[in-house]
Amino acid sequence: MPDSNRIYIIGFMGSGKSTAGKKLASLLGWSFIDLDKRIEKQAGKTIPEIFSQQGEDYFRNVEAEVLKNLMSQTNIVISTGGGTPCHGDNMDYMLKTGLTLYLKLTPGQLKSRLSESTGKRPLIKDLDEESLLGFIEEKLALREKWYNRAEITVEGINLDISLLYSLVKSSLNI
Repeated sequence: MPDSNRIYIIGFMGSGKSTAGKKLASLLGWSFIDLDKRIEKQAGKTIPEIFSQQGEDYFRNVEAEVLKNLMSQTNIVISTGGGTPCHGDNMDYMLKTGLTLYLKLTPGQLKSRLSESTGKRPLIKDLDEESLLGFIEEKLALREKWYNRAEITVEGINLDISLLYSLVKSSLNI
C-alpha cells in the first residue's frame, strides 16, 4: 500500500459509503468528499440527469476524470460511487494512491436499504421490489471482483466506526 493520506471508500450503492466516510473523516480530522456530489457540482447536473442526457459511458468518463483530479488533495476521505472501482483503471488508481476500504453488505441488506430510494438512483429507477433484488444480486456478483481487491473489508451493517477508525489508523501508521 502506498504511503498515503487518502482513503477511498468503495461498495455497492446504498452500502453507507457517504455516512461512514463523513464519520471517519471527522474522527481523523480530515476532509470528506462525496465523489458523486463533486461530479454533480462540476457538471452542473444531477447524476440522474447526466445518465439520461449523456448516458452511462459519458458519466463514467467524467467520474474517472474527477477522481483523478483529486490527486492533489491530502488528508481526505473519498466516498466513491458504487460503480467507480469497476470502470477503466479506477481501482488500480485508487490502490496506488490511497487506502481502499470496502463496505460489504449482502444483496438482501442492500435491497432493504435501496427499496426506499429507487427513484433517485439511475440504475434502479425503473425496478420493482422483485426486480430490485435480482438486479442487486447480478450487479454485485459482477462488481465484487473489484470490491474484493480493497485493502480493508468491513461488514457495512451495524458498522462500528470506532473499529473502522482503528483499522485505518493501523493500516496508515497514524
